Parts: sequence; C-alpha cells; structure tokens
Amino acid sequence: MSVTLSAGVRQNLLSLQKTADMMSQTQNRLATGKKVNSALDNPTNFFTSQNLNSRANELSSLLDGISNATKTLEAADNGIKGITKLVESAQSTARQALQAGGAGSGTVVESSSSISTNGLTPSSGETIQDQAKRQTLSNLGFTNGDTITVQTTDTTTGAVSEIAITVGTTQKADGTGAVATVQDAVDVINASGVATAEVTDAGKLKISGSDTETVNLQIGDNDGDADTATTQATSLASSLGFGSNSSVDLSSPADGDYNDAGETEVTFTNGASAGAADTFSITTTANPASNSSSRQKLVSQFNEIMGQIDKLAADSSYNGVNLIDSSSSKLTVAFNEKRDAANKSELSISGKDLTSSGMGLGSVSSLSDAEANATLDKLSDALSTLRETSSTFGSNLNTVTIRKDFTKDLINTLQTGADNLVLADTNEEGANLLALQTRQSLSTTALSLSSQADQAVLRLL
Repeated sequence: MSVTLSAGVRQNLLSLQKTADMMSQTQNRLATGKKVNSALDNPTNFFTSQNLNSRANELSSLLDGISNATKTLEAADNGIKGITKLVESAQSTARQALQAGGAGSGTVVESSSSISTNGLTPSSGETIQDQAKRQTLSNLGFTNGDTITVQTTDTTTGAVSEIAITVGTTQKADGTGAVATVQDAVDVINASGVATAEVTDAGKLKISGSDTETVNLQIGDNDGDADTATTQATSLASSLGFGSNSSVDLSSPADGDYNDAGETEVTFTNGASAGAADTFSITTTANPASNSSSRQKLVSQFNEIMGQIDKLAADSSYNGVNLIDSSSSKLTVAFNEKRDAANKSELSISGKDLTSSGMGLGSVSSLSDAEANATLDKLSDALSTLRETSSTFGSNLNTVTIRKDFTKDLINTLQTGADNLVLADTNEEGANLLALQTRQSLSTTALSLSSQADQAVLRLL
C-alpha cells in the first residue's frame, strides 16, 4: 500500500530531511572538532593533513634522539672540565717537584780538614784558601808515581769519565810542567770536565759531580812495599784532609749498605805484594733530587692524579655513550626522517681519547728535573688537546641545540597546517547548528501548515 503526498507536503518533508542531515553533520563536527573526518568529506584536505601529521610524528620521535645527543655532549663537556682541573693539578705537582730541590744539590766528596798546614810556611796576610791552593803535593807526602784519580759514573746514562793525575808525569793544565801543587791538580781536574774541583775558603779540597753522578776519588801510592797495614795510601789521603779526622764516615753505614743514594763508601786496597800499589778510595753514591722523600711523595701524588683522569673519563658517559674515553666512540644524531644518503640530515660526532694515555701522559718514576720538565711539556700539550676538544664539542652542542629548536618549531608548523585543513570552527558550527534548529522548527511548522491545507479539503466533503 502506498501513500500519495501532496506537492506541498512532500516539498516541506524533503526540506525537513535536508535540515536534519545538515544538523547531524554539524553536530558531528562539533563532537569531533573536525570539519573533515574522512576522505569522503574532503579527500584533498584529509590526505594532505594525514601526511603533515605523519611527518610531524616522525620528527617528534627524533626529538628523543636529539635530546639524548644533547645530554651526551653535556656529559662529555663536564668530563673535559673535570679532566682539565686534574691536569692543572698535575702541573702544580710537577712544578712542586722542580722547586723541591731536596737531595739534588750535586754529589760531593769533600775533606773535613784544611790541607794548608802540612809543611807549608804561611805568607803574611795569606788566607787559608790561598795557602791550601799553593800547597805542594810533596809536602803532603806524594812522590813521583803516586796517583790521584777522579772518576764519575752517570747513573742515568751509564757513562763513565775519568781523569788520572800521576805525580811527576801529568802536566799542568797550561802545559808549563808537571803537576806540583794542589791548585795544579784542581786545574787539571777542571780542565778534564770529569768533575768540578775547588779549594774552599776553609782550605778544604772539594770535588763535585751532578746529582745523578757517582763520584770516586782514589789515592794510590807507589812505594812498592808488601805491607799488610794500611800505611802509605791512608797517610796520603789524610794529608789531603781525608781520614780519621774527616767528615767522611770511615765506618760502614748502620744498615751495612753502601748502595743507598747519597751515602759514602771508603775502602782501602793493600797491594799485598812488592811492586803493587796501595789504593785509598772514597765513593759518594749519586743522590738525585728524585730520591728526596718530598719528591717521592709528589711522584705518588702525580700518579694518583693520572689514575683519577682515567676514572673520570670512564665515568663521563650518558645512556651508554662516552665521547671522551676512546677515539673509536661515535655519536650520530638524525635531524630528519629521511634515511637515504642523498636526503638524510644528520651529524656524526667522533669521540676523543682523553684518558691519560690518550693525551700522551702516564705515570712517572722519579720526577727528576729532566722528567718533571718533560712532563710539564706533555701536560701543556694535554691542556691544548682538552681546549680543542671542548671547542669542537661546544660547536657540536650548539648545532644540536639549534636543530632541536628548529625541529620543535617545524613540528608545530606541520601540526598547525594539518589542523587548519581538517579542524572545524566551533563558533561557526555552533552558529550553524542554531540556524539549522531554527530552520528545522520552521520546516516543521510549514509541514504542519501543508497538512492542514489538505485537511481543509476533507471538510468540504
């Protein structure tokens, strides 16, 4: 069964249905906040918005990696600052070693008594030093063939140097005759370069080497006897101020060890047969500055600093990435969503080995003057390396920060553009709904009036 509607009723009914559809659409827009909810609404805007949102989401996922890179660089920078302070502390330690001095004042063999009074008639107004200088070797008991030998051994290089003066044979430094006085012997020793000899103000004989040299003074007689007693050689040594009345310790050290740095060993060798010379020997062991207790403490302190540098470098990591403990470490930061070589945008940051060994540093053994100076040069180079690395990482951090801010702004732009294509204007849609409600009310009234017109016809029957 079908119902026939009049043209007026049908027209008003269709108008009411269209109004209802429009109200439904407006209500949907208000409910979702979007004017384009599917490709059916607006294919171009829908898919364009989807693409923009998709890229924004991909860039958002990259922000985490960029943030991690920022923190990794900050951790490396903090490590560099800490290592710089440790290197500066090591510099201070090395400089203290140079200033410590300690035992490094040279190796000295010096008599304890003056050599000016043995058989010498003093001149009026003559000083004890001048008397000692002109003292003759014959007055001191030396005869032709007796020897005075000075030998030095460099404990660093192993080099041995020696000058032997044979009384009656060895010529003066100026070549004007055989050595005859103490000053002649001093001049010959100095001219040889083996050691430094002098007669002090107190008239004592002093022979000096560097703080790394062992100095040996030997006095040999040529009497050719076979005495078993320590006679002629010890007598000659005593005449030069060395002997029982000397500051030289003729007894063994308390520990029985003559090898300790700075200790003096005195020995006598009896020829024990006719024609063999007796020899009196005085040896002062090298006593470098590095053997002083203060320098040894500084050595331990320095090596501890080197260990702390390595530990600090190892601790300067973030999220498993450390840019300063190995030159093989690497950090790659992606800035866009492209992965193909032609279009990808990224920054590769190579690590730097800032451990003690990586900077050419290392533990020290003595912090002698030579080692301390060499170490200071290395520390200076290490500071230059730290400054250069800090500058490089600082530039990288600045780049990453700029790209981070740019990415955030770009994400906002993409999301705003996507929203502009699909979001509804709630004010406009609210006004539309109000207008549609009014239209619906009017359409309902019109439909009612059309129906009443049809009913009027029925009343005529």
